[in-house]
Amino acid sequence: MAETAAPPVRPIATEPGNVTVHVDDLHVHYRVYEDRRPRLREVLTAGARRPSFREIKAVRGVDLTAYQGESIGVIGHNGSGKSTLLQAIAGVLPPTQGAVYASSQPSLLGVSAALRPTVSGRRNIVLGGLALGLTRREVEERLDDIIAFTELEDFIDLPIRTYSSGMRARLHFAIATSIEPEILLIDEALSVGDEVFREKSQQRIAELRERSGTVFLVSHSLGTIRETCTRVLWFHKGRIREDGAPRTVVKHYREHMREAREKPGADR
Repeated sequence: MAETAAPPVRPIATEPGNVTVHVDDLHVHYRVYEDRRPRLREVLTAGARRPSFREIKAVRGVDLTAYQGESIGVIGHNGSGKSTLLQAIAGVLPPTQGAVYASSQPSLLGVSAALRPTVSGRRNIVLGGLALGLTRREVEERLDDIIAFTELEDFIDLPIRTYSSGMRARLHFAIATSIEPEILLIDEALSVGDEVFREKSQQRIAELRERSGTVFLVSHSLGTIRETCTRVLWFHKGRIREDGAPRTVVKHYREHMREAREKPGADR
């Protein structure tokens, strides 16, 4: 009998103030295949060989423990592995090595997450709520509040393919946070939209944290990270380079980026 593969996110028991997420020696590797036409010489010499690929080691041996009530910012330059880390914690990407343990199913919120473009914002709220495990009655009870939070009342019955990226981000944020998940993972959602909506989103995150939830926030907005989070991870080349107080870690990261700009070719 074939051995059953272990789930990417394993359940753990927890109590208030205790561990909600534990990442143990996590590695996430994946292959990216080249998209180009082979040269004639390559065809003749390689025959039907599979196209060449590069192996990307996006996360490399990460150990991490998160607790209830924490709001954890994740910073780092593009390609450092921040989004891959969140996807692995959510169970979207399986570990190549190591494991992720969670007290409940993490809810991943990203700006590019799938919504149904051909149906209205109102219908997407219903579908999204049902997909998150709410009953039809629970969705209907929360519908007006969700719409009000988005501030999209004039557009809520239009297909979301007519929405701007900021409007879609508002809608998805409101849907994802309507269930008050114990573990919420946010990937760049707060960097889209106007200042008023960003302030509302920060307040919503604060409310989730006060209800003993755990929030992970990936963002390039260092001001938002410093003001919103209780702890910051600096991710660098697939590893945690620093883990500590927001002001300290953000300060060190800014110094690193400034040195990288002044010295082209320096380690980034």
